[in-house]
Amino acid sequence: MKPCKHFIFAFLTLAMSHTVLAKVEPLDRVAVQINEGIVLESEIAGMLQTVKANASSAEQALPSDQALRTQVIERLIMTRLQMQMADRIGLHIGDLQLDQTISNIAKEQNLTVDQMRAKIGEEGMSWSQYREQLREEITLGEIQRIQVQRRIQVSPQEINNLVKLIEEQGLQQVEFQIGHILIEVPSSPSSEALQKASERANTVLKRIQDGDDFRRTAIAASAGPKALEGGVWDYMNVNEMPTLFAEVLSGAKTGDVIGPIRSGAGFHIIKVLDARGLQTKEVDEVSSRHILIKPSPILSEERAKAMLDKFVEQVRAGDADFAALARQYSEDPGSGAKGGELGWADPSVYVPAFAQTLNALEIGEISEPFRSSHGWHIVQLEERRKTDATDKFNTNRAHQLIFRRKFNEELQNWLDEMRSEAYIEVFDADFNRG
Repeated sequence: MKPCKHFIFAFLTLAMSHTVLAKVEPLDRVAVQINEGIVLESEIAGMLQTVKANASSAEQALPSDQALRTQVIERLIMTRLQMQMADRIGLHIGDLQLDQTISNIAKEQNLTVDQMRAKIGEEGMSWSQYREQLREEITLGEIQRIQVQRRIQVSPQEINNLVKLIEEQGLQQVEFQIGHILIEVPSSPSSEALQKASERANTVLKRIQDGDDFRRTAIAASAGPKALEGGVWDYMNVNEMPTLFAEVLSGAKTGDVIGPIRSGAGFHIIKVLDARGLQTKEVDEVSSRHILIKPSPILSEERAKAMLDKFVEQVRAGDADFAALARQYSEDPGSGAKGGELGWADPSVYVPAFAQTLNALEIGEISEPFRSSHGWHIVQLEERRKTDATDKFNTNRAHQLIFRRKFNEELQNWLDEMRSEAYIEVFDADFNRG
């Protein structure tokens, strides 16, 4: 049977019409390849839209679309690399842990989860989008903690020196909000590449000195970790900020522009956006105890949680003693033998899921089971207290300040190493298509 000529003509006409439509409304495309993963054009467009909306709300000027696109692509590349690392080591944030985090966030905002869901919808984001965005944020925090923490050593001598310095000079009394621009140089640069980077840094410095908006310039020109935020690092005292910043801020005041300063990464320009007296005069500490159960190939996530559900029920009913259960079952070697006791600590020293749960508890209250990167926990808040954070720093706080400074430095080193070892190809966008 011969095909109908009218049918063939109709089919070809339809095919041609789809071709025309494809030119007008191009399909999504691969914009970046990162190792075995990709970034789609739609992801870049979505982040660009978000950045522009946030800038509009804050009345912040932005650089050209091309400069902004470059920064967005860089942020997506670094995010994807970290997510790939999390996948390789088997770090996955399950729905139970995600639900627990959402519940804690809602409590902090004095909302129910349903009220929070409605609020998210009013802001133009679907609930599923919010959940996946939060899952990614938690994953990034955990993979950074896991990979960077093991690179950090804080010696007793460092702690003693900092305690002495703080007591003698009161350096903790001032916090700085820093603007930072990094003009990057390649590893083992040629003299020509070094000269070009130096000239570019001086050009950027002159623009800032002539009155150009620092944040806009940072978004356009910086290769630093906070570039997409306008180069802004939030308030830090000199003992917790990266060493490079601390070394040049002695005697600095608001508005000062410092640089370019050469380091192994490139040329840095630093602006003191604000300086203030230390706002937090006291630190809230908690005394708590917990039981940790770690899932394994033998013990599933569901069974681990079920064990803790049973423990909570028994302790609340008075049929079991928390300390006895911790000594028998907890898989935290440091606290298990002590009945789960963790002692006094600033909640911020714990992983986010643990800190959020503690902050939401009343004195004496036992939490529902929750998941952290260590496993499944229940925790009981025993006491709260305020301790002096400015007149006298104890050893634990000195350790925390040194750790935070080293963490910021090592985090950037780790990210740089991971990027240099990755296969990355950015495909040019054709802005004239369609």
